[in-house]
Amino acid sequence: MATDTLTDTAIRKAKPGDKARKMFDGGGLYLELQPSGARWWRLKYRLAGKEKRLSLGVYPAVSLAEARRRREEARELVAQGVDPSEPRKAEKAEQQRERENMRRAAEGLPAIGSFEQVAREWLVQVHEPKVSAGYAKRSRIQLEGDVFPWIGAHPVASITAPMVLELLRKVEARGAQDTAHRVKQTCGLVFRYAIATGHAERDPIPDLREALAHPVKRHYAAMADPVKLGELMRAIEGYGGHPATRTALKVAAMVFQRPGNVLAMRWADLELDAGVWTIPAADMKRTKQGKATGADHVVPLATQAVQALRELQPLTGAGVYCFPNQRTRGRPISNVTMNAAMRRMGFGPDEITAHGFRSTARTIIAEQLPQIDVEWIEAQLAHSKGGPLGMAYDRAQYLAQRRQMMQVWADYLDRLMRGADVLTLPARSA
Repeated sequence: MATDTLTDTAIRKAKPGDKARKMFDGGGLYLELQPSGARWWRLKYRLAGKEKRLSLGVYPAVSLAEARRRREEARELVAQGVDPSEPRKAEKAEQQRERENMRRAAEGLPAIGSFEQVAREWLVQVHEPKVSAGYAKRSRIQLEGDVFPWIGAHPVASITAPMVLELLRKVEARGAQDTAHRVKQTCGLVFRYAIATGHAERDPIPDLREALAHPVKRHYAAMADPVKLGELMRAIEGYGGHPATRTALKVAAMVFQRPGNVLAMRWADLELDAGVWTIPAADMKRTKQGKATGADHVVPLATQAVQALRELQPLTGAGVYCFPNQRTRGRPISNVTMNAAMRRMGFGPDEITAHGFRSTARTIIAEQLPQIDVEWIEAQLAHSKGGPLGMAYDRAQYLAQRRQMMQVWADYLDRLMRGADVLTLPARSA
C-alpha cells in the first residue's frame, strides 16, 4: 500500500463539505476534514484482531511531517503488540493528576497518591467505621504527629522501609517505644490499603520486623498486700482534697471498673435505691460493633458505695457527672487527678494507680476467697470471653452472685480501713 500520498498544498486547498471526509496518506494515516473546517489527523490500525483509531493532533499545529513521524512510532508499538493509545492515555492521566494536585495544593490538601492522602482516605473509608471514636482519634493523632511530617508528602509507592524506620526512630528517641510499635502497625494498615486501591505494589512494614526495640511490658501498679491496702483506704477516707475526688477513689476501690468508666459515671446511670450502676454499651471498652450491638454492663453497688454517692449527690447531683471536673465544665475529672491525689497521700506510682484498683481487687479476692468463682470476678471486670457470645456479658449474668461478692469486698475494705488484722475474706454464705 502506497504511503505519503498527501501534500501540504492538497491539504490547504481542501474545502470542507456538508459531511466529514477523509484524505488518506497511507499506512493507516488520514486527515479528517470536518464541516467546520477543523482538520484532525487520525491513525487506523489493527491490534489483537480489532480495528482501532488514534488521534494524532490537529493540522496545521501538527504538520504533515510530524503526523507521519507519529504514525511510524505508533506502528512500531503495534508491531510489538503494544496499543499506542495506552501511553497517550497514561500521559493524559498524569497531566490530569498534575492539574488536580495543583488544585489540591492551593486548597491545602495532600497530593493524590501521597501517603497522607491515602492514609486520610483509609481513616475515613476503613478505620473510623470499624473502631471506636477514641481509637480512631488516637490513630489520626499518631499519623498527623509522627508520620505525615516525615513521609506524608511522598508518593506512597515510593516509600521504603528505611524511610519508615527513620520516623519510627524519632518516636523511640523520645522514649515512646509502645507508640513506635503502634505507629508501625498503623502504617502497615495504610500500606495494605494502598495496595488494595492501586496506589502501591508492596508493604515495606514486614521488612521492619526486628528493627525496633521490643517494648517493655508495663503493668498497672496494684496492691496485693491487704495491710498496705488498708493504709491506702484510710488515706482516702481522710483525704482533704475535693470531695468528688475522694468519693471517686472510694468508689473505684469498691467497684473495680476501668477508671474511664468510673470517672465518667453519670447520675442518670445510677439506681441508688436498687444499688445498681448501668454502664451503657457505648461507653465500654469494645469494638465499634460491640458498642453498637452489645449489652450494657450492670455493676452491683455495695451499701457503702451507695452511701458514698448519696453523700456526694447534694454537691454534684445537679450536673451530669458524679465526679465533675472543677476547671472544665461539662467534663469529668481525669485519671491524672486521681493519681495525683494518691501521690499527695504518699503512695507512689510504683505502688498504686487508678487502674490498679482492678488488679488489686482481682488478686486479693482470688487469693483470699477461693470459694468465689473466677467467672464472677471476670464478669464484674467486664472481660469479654471472645466469640459471638463474648462480645458483652448478659445484663443479668451472675448478677446475684456479683452483688454478694461486691458487698463482701466492700465490707472487707472497711475492716482493712479500720486497721483490723484481716488477712482472709469471710467465706460466702451458703
